[in-house]
Amino acid sequence: MSVASEDLHTRGSGRDVHEEPGGHGTFRDYMTGFLASVVLTAIPFWLVMSDVLGNPRLTGIVVMGFAVVQIVVHMVYFLHMNTKSEGGWTILALIFTLTLVLITLVGSVWVMYHLDTNMMPADHGMHMPAPQSTPTEPGVAAPAPHQHQH
Repeated sequence: MSVASEDLHTRGSGRDVHEEPGGHGTFRDYMTGFLASVVLTAIPFWLVMSDVLGNPRLTGIVVMGFAVVQIVVHMVYFLHMNTKSEGGWTILALIFTLTLVLITLVGSVWVMYHLDTNMMPADHGMHMPAPQSTPTEPGVAAPAPHQHQH
């Protein structure tokens, strides 16, 4: 068997002789990512179910922090994203995507806040007055509503 033929044979069998940068991770990497994901899921679950922090807003912020860390763990250990993979284009694409998502989320929250502030006065202490009823004398029937005849 020639060297070129042997090289093709080993590559085709799934045993790559040359390790490419940004390639697939090892079993140890996958287990590290899996265990980190389990811990990063269990801790927020425990925080919420046991009401450890006692403040729902603080608990929400801490849970979101754990979520961000878990996203990074998934990208590094399972998606194998780093600055060396594909010449750095995956990180550049990720930064672009995160920028678009951030603009969309912040813009949406901004629009909803201003709509709530400017169009929902009943929620801000300005209650609409109750409709006035026309007083009637006892024994006198109230006037019938005006009806159009065709």
